[in-house]
Amino acid sequence: MFEVTIIKSFSAAHLLAEIGGKCEELHGHNFKVEVTVGAPALNSEGILIDFRLVKKWLQDVLNRMDHQHLNDLPFFAGKNPSSENIAYLIYRELKDSVREAGIKLLAVKVWESENAAVTYRED
Repeated sequence: MFEVTIIKSFSAAHLLAEIGGKCEELHGHNFKVEVTVGAPALNSEGILIDFRLVKKWLQDVLNRMDHQHLNDLPFFAGKNPSSENIAYLIYRELKDSVREAGIKLLAVKVWESENAAVTYRED
C-alpha cells in the first residue's frame, strides 16, 4: 500500500458547550490537519496522486473554516465544533473527490495543539 500525506493548517475560534472547564469559553487554535490517502498501486506516471491535487482539495475545505468562529458554521449547528467533529467534517468533504481520483481516503488527523490530536478514519 502506498500512502501520501498532506499537512496544512488553519486558525479558528470555538467554544465547547457542556464539557466543563476553560474550553466552554471562546478560545482559538492554530489547527494542523493531516490528510492521508492511499492505494495498492501507482498510476501510469509512477505516482499515487499529484500532491497539488490533494493540497487543493484540503485547502478548499479549510478556507471555509479559516479565521471563523466554528460554532457559527452550519455544519456545527447543534454539535460541538470539537477536533473530532472537525476531522469528521474534513473527511466527509474530501471523500468523494478522493474516490473519484481512484484512491482511498485513509485518515484525517486534526491537531489542536502540538501535543493533542484526533484521527478519524472509516473502517
